[in-house]
Amino acid sequence: MTPLGDILARRIAQTGPISLADYMAECLLHPVHGYYTTREPFGTAGDFITAPEISQMFGELLGLCLAQHWLMSGGGPFTLAELGPGRGTLMADILRATRKVPGFHASADVVLVEASPRLRAIQAQRVPEARHVGSVHDMPDGPLWLVANEFFDALPIRQFVRDGAAWRERVVGPDLRPGLSAPIALPALEARLADTADGDVVEICPQAAPIMDAIAARVAVGGMALIVDYGGWQSRGDTFQAMADHAYVDPFAAPGQADLTAHVDFAALARLRPSYTTQGQLLTALGIAARAERLSAGGDDRHVTAMQRLTEPGQMGELFKALAITAPQAPPPPGFA
Repeated sequence: MTPLGDILARRIAQTGPISLADYMAECLLHPVHGYYTTREPFGTAGDFITAPEISQMFGELLGLCLAQHWLMSGGGPFTLAELGPGRGTLMADILRATRKVPGFHASADVVLVEASPRLRAIQAQRVPEARHVGSVHDMPDGPLWLVANEFFDALPIRQFVRDGAAWRERVVGPDLRPGLSAPIALPALEARLADTADGDVVEICPQAAPIMDAIAARVAVGGMALIVDYGGWQSRGDTFQAMADHAYVDPFAAPGQADLTAHVDFAALARLRPSYTTQGQLLTALGIAARAERLSAGGDDRHVTAMQRLTEPGQMGELFKALAITAPQAPPPPGFA
């Protein structure tokens, strides 16, 4: 049992089972024993590698996508923001790739949305021109061009198992193993009775809606939000998982010592005018093949290998999806059909 496991077991023994969302939040964000408090998760030395760490092409192409849409929208002052910037690699690549876009940098207020003091210090080294805010609600009002890569998958989820016309919530008991609550009626899942059967699992992310509402309020007056993550359109099935040292592990075995995530329900994130595709299709449409060929001109085939990892269906190309939201009157986002 880990120190955080002992704390959670005592809490549950005193107050009763906790939701999966509470369990995730404690495991990831506990101020002393939480995963993001105590570990360096990113890169080959961490527990997982994200797309920006695989290749610079990912950030370059997303950056040019945002910049092109900004130009198509008429330019002007705006906030360039990233949610959950990790080590700052993605934003650094975006800024490098857009350096020569006329007026883009001069018009941009670069904002990184990050709550962790440890990660803020790392990001400040990589993106010194950026300023930090602790919440999406603290971003400036006005036009916003935003990117979020593997941000929503780490937000705590609740799981519900259908039982007739009711639902049982998956909870964590004193032995730190999952169990089920008594059947309850859930108005929020009333519509899902039409596309689920007994025993089906539906996941919801309570934090996602207010975050997306805050983003949409800014994009509505100008801008674009580009969200890339793994998941699909409308949640179904148990996708709760844990990763440590680049391998999947039991999410209940070592609280606080593994990364906990779940697949993103992109339908729940859609606002304003949504555009949706796979990561592979988006990067291909944005020209990753030509970029990989140019970077490989000196005989270094690592860029071709990285392109394949990012775009091929059997790797990240189809598991990861891309959602863009724009105002109804805005031009369509580059790269989306």
